[in-house]
Amino acid sequence: MTPREQFINALERQTPSGRVPHFELVFFLTMEAFGKVHPSHRYYAQWDQMEEKERRLHREDMADLYIKTAERFEHSAIFIHDNPGTPEECLKIVDAIREKSGDKYFLMRHGDATFSIPDGIAMYDFSYRIADEPEKLHAEAAKMVDDAVQRAEAMAKHGGLDGFALCADYCLNTGPFLSPRLFSEFVTPYLAKLIKAYRDMGFYVIKHTDGNIMPIIDQLVQTQPHALHSIDPQAGVDIAYVKKTYGDQICIIGNVNCGLLDTGTEEQVTDNVRYALRSGMPGGGYIFSTSNCVYTGMRLSRYEMMLDIWRREGNYPA
Repeated sequence: MTPREQFINALERQTPSGRVPHFELVFFLTMEAFGKVHPSHRYYAQWDQMEEKERRLHREDMADLYIKTAERFEHSAIFIHDNPGTPEECLKIVDAIREKSGDKYFLMRHGDATFSIPDGIAMYDFSYRIADEPEKLHAEAAKMVDDAVQRAEAMAKHGGLDGFALCADYCLNTGPFLSPRLFSEFVTPYLAKLIKAYRDMGFYVIKHTDGNIMPIIDQLVQTQPHALHSIDPQAGVDIAYVKKTYGDQICIIGNVNCGLLDTGTEEQVTDNVRYALRSGMPGGGYIFSTSNCVYTGMRLSRYEMMLDIWRREGNYPA
């Protein structure tokens, strides 16, 4: 199977074969790996001033970098960052990647439209609004989902995109930013509506959130994404427990501890990688990754060490 087919096989929890699929939500170490800045929209602030010829050159460069990253580190999927941040530009990058690599890789973009953890300034305001104007919050939540569904309809008509990673973070290390009761009121129904709409269009859906998801994990699973990412060990989430409890309902993605990749010993990293593989692999429905992303400042050598173990030990029997 192609990397894309292996990835879809895991999302659908089909009988596993070959090596466990692998991807990273973001791989920021492109400068160290390739001498290229990661294609994040903040590096394209002058996009509106460019001629279309220059924009095309940038798109080609971004597509090449996405493919080089996937090839070198054996990613089965590519998460596309919109530049300069519009669905239309995303589809142009999708077209460029497909033209260069065909259907080899699973392509996804961000597609969440639910409330996430407010920043420090907005947290008080959001809390007051729950008590003072819940109807307005519900109206905003519904509109965000409706707008996202409308955008997705245009993408489905265009073709080429396989799915969405829903990247609204709900949890700190201590738990969700809302109580389970409030989460069930202001987030869960809208997340379920969004996921159903995407699935009805034929898209695959991966729900990402860091932090301690255990108080709301039942609600997340009930919204029926194809997969949960990233099963955060730094928040005390145990991939073995999640796999045993929910692995018959959902694909599990994760969860090599990013903190250990940064500051742990080689022995700790090795043990952690093996624990993720042993816990996630049985029966399939598992995709190997870090517990967040390969972020700026992480040592590339540590990520490559993690991959070396995966290449040796992340293989299903023939």
